[in-house]
This record gives sequence, C-alpha cells and structure tokens, in this order.
Amino acid sequence: MSKKIVIGSDHGGFNMKAAFVKALGEWGYEVEDLGPDCLDSCDYPIYAAKVAEMVQDGVTGILVCGTGQGMAMTANRYSGVRAAVCSNEFHARLARAHNDANIICMGERVTGIGAALDILKIFLETEFEGDRHKRRVDLIDSVKQ
Repeated sequence: MSKKIVIGSDHGGFNMKAAFVKALGEWGYEVEDLGPDCLDSCDYPIYAAKVAEMVQDGVTGILVCGTGQGMAMTANRYSGVRAAVCSNEFHARLARAHNDANIICMGERVTGIGAALDILKIFLETEFEGDRHKRRVDLIDSVKQ
C-alpha cells in the first residue's frame, strides 16, 4: 500500500477522521486531509469524490461518515476505485487480501474510535494476495455501464 494517504469525512465522521490523521502521522504515513475542517453539516459525496479522484492516481484512501455506506457508494462509482466498508478486523483483512480495496470506509456512529484504529492498521498492513483474487479484481475493474 502507498505510504501516502488521502482522507475525507463528513460532519458525522469528523472526530474519527481527526483521530485517524493523528495516528497515521505517528505510524509514519504522509497524510493529506481533504476536509472538512469543521463540524458544520456537509454533504458526504463531495468528500468521497475528492478522495476517490486521488485514489485513481495510486494513493490509498480513507473515508468516514456516520456509517461508511454513503461514502462507499459514492467512491465506488469511480473507475479503479474499490472502496470497502469495514466494521471489524476480518472485513479489513479480507477487503485488502482478496479484493485489493484501495479505500477503507468507516462509520463513526457504528465503530468506536479505539476499535476503528485497530481496523485501520490491519487494512493498511495487509497485502493483496493476488493469484486467483487478481482475476476477480480485474473482472470488477472491467465492469462498465
């Protein structure tokens, strides 16, 4: 995974995003926070789009909202983006190992920040296994509407 991380949230994920930015810096990652910069109500698709566009250029992304679902739905509309909602370590490990997810989406209203940090670490440290999974990821990436 890229040591450069782009991160975004909406107001519902703002506090978790702040905890992630702090931890990522301590873990040695280069972090670009794409917003928002306050708790005012905002629209998650705007921030999901900003992160997804940068992930298309090869960086790793993190998106946080209330549940993670809206962020994932938006991000997955971008070519080459594989955004996974992860609410436990198993989700995070398999999203990376089997699906080569390049964005983790999490919900501040679903997962406590302590557990979320553990989940994030697993996501970032797990390598894609390739092999039979690469064929399937290639099929995902080939889907066009």
